[in-house]
Amino acid sequence: MSVKIFNEDFFKKLNKINMHINFKLSSGTQGGRKSKAKGVSVEFSDYREYAAGDDFRRIDWNAYGRFDKFFIKVFMEEREGVFNFFIDKSKSMDYGEVNKKDTALKVVGALSYIALNNLDRVNINTMESGTVKSLKSATGNKGFQRILKELESMEFDGSTDLSQSIKKRNLNSRGISIVVSDFLNNNGLETLEEGLKYLAFKKQEIILVQILAEEEINPQFNNEITFIDSETNENLKMSLTPSIIKDYKNSLKKYNKEIESLVKKYGGKLISVSSSKSIEEIILNDFSKKRVLY
Repeated sequence: MSVKIFNEDFFKKLNKINMHINFKLSSGTQGGRKSKAKGVSVEFSDYREYAAGDDFRRIDWNAYGRFDKFFIKVFMEEREGVFNFFIDKSKSMDYGEVNKKDTALKVVGALSYIALNNLDRVNINTMESGTVKSLKSATGNKGFQRILKELESMEFDGSTDLSQSIKKRNLNSRGISIVVSDFLNNNGLETLEEGLKYLAFKKQEIILVQILAEEEINPQFNNEITFIDSETNENLKMSLTPSIIKDYKNSLKKYNKEIESLVKKYGGKLISVSSSKSIEEIILNDFSKKRVLY
């Protein structure tokens, strides 16, 4: 992947976008989001009585004149949001005429840019064969350039065990966890739920981003075909008929509804996109419709 995939006009559009956080922050360093903490920013929040040790320059003398007591102004502290990206690096993501892994990396790159542009912090985690690798957290423009270099060099291989990978990532602060995968694995939804339960326990807002190739969404009728599992190399010969393709599409639709219901159980969202869509359409349309961006 290269910076060139994001043209200048697209970056200008991203500059006007932010990501929703459905809770107020109470920890983290200074940033651009409202927190529960009180500080000395420019946005007024409330009054409280003066206490020993307070800065006397913050005394409101008008309030003193009315109540004959010392009051100080309390301002709303601004903190950074923490965005944790989990990227499925399994072999099944390396598929499609318009490759799923390329779309996945573009999505992570665009969302990282939006977060960093709004003074948030980004953590990139890659998942493969039940392991997790966490890259150095990033802030600011230099952090974004480093993220792009990491994404450019990323290779997709091995098998999928999302929950085992996610549970190995120690999350110390409340934040937003974005899991990017095709969610096509042999472990079932019960195993996926273990990972979602862990993220919810760690006080994460959960967003699942499913990337599917157009060939997986709308397979073409092609008589006899051999299916090969890219992660296990198992193969299956099958004669495709219109009725089989119809059953497949119905099963995929049902499966995605089950994923959506599961993530909703833990207060999260599912965004399912085709790799054939442009990154502009995915970010500016699909994510906005789900109220992930504003």
